[in-house]
Amino acid sequence: MNVLIVGNSERPDAAVLRSDAIEIVDSVGSAGELGLVVSVGGDGTMLRAVALLDGAPVPVLGVNVGLLGYLAEVEPSNLETALTRFFAHNVDIEQRLVLDVVAHTSSGTRHWRSLNEASLEKQHAGQTVRLRLHIDGAPFTTYQADGILVATPTGSTAYSMSARGPVISPGHQAILITPLAPHMLFDRSLVLRPDEAVEVEVVGQRPVGLTVDGQEAVVLNPGDRVSCSSSDRPALFVRLESRRFHQTLKAKFGLSDR
Repeated sequence: MNVLIVGNSERPDAAVLRSDAIEIVDSVGSAGELGLVVSVGGDGTMLRAVALLDGAPVPVLGVNVGLLGYLAEVEPSNLETALTRFFAHNVDIEQRLVLDVVAHTSSGTRHWRSLNEASLEKQHAGQTVRLRLHIDGAPFTTYQADGILVATPTGSTAYSMSARGPVISPGHQAILITPLAPHMLFDRSLVLRPDEAVEVEVVGQRPVGLTVDGQEAVVLNPGDRVSCSSSDRPALFVRLESRRFHQTLKAKFGLSDR
């Protein structure tokens, strides 16, 4: 089986990946030839692994050597056990909603996939930007704000949570809209159905930066638009045990019983 390691493949913890049954490859190459991606790092490495696959139906096994490791499944000491179970087909494959993000600009269109969020934000401190939100082709409202996040349930515990957005179980299929420091009375997040397409249009005179899963994507000018919709190609994660989301949330964020 071909296995791609994303992250630091020279760590001693990755030595268990070197066996006669596994061939380590250095790129995604033909997705049909990949059987597994092992992400060695933190949540950012998991996001990079999903982005590299670009929708290919290959499961990702996360090995946490980062700080929070919210998306990762195993600690380095359990990697060998996890691989043994994977090859014995004794694991679950969890699907996570991914957004197809398309920027429509005067120079053309560009496409990305987002596991966490697409963020449209102001370029300069001390200013706000004007962003018109459309839902299913109908205008909803225009936000005067620092920006807007369009997030997945997975991303609800990332940037959106820092912006006071709701926490959504990643098993849900939904699209989350969270305004960033809005200068208006309506400052609530919206939780939409996964089939409700979202479009954000830049209005006013100030440019807006688009960031996808923490990576700067493009600068948008007035009149440019970004559309976000649920992808028909979800991210696939290897899970050793059934996850109780609220307990994972409690453990990762150090919540007490009282």
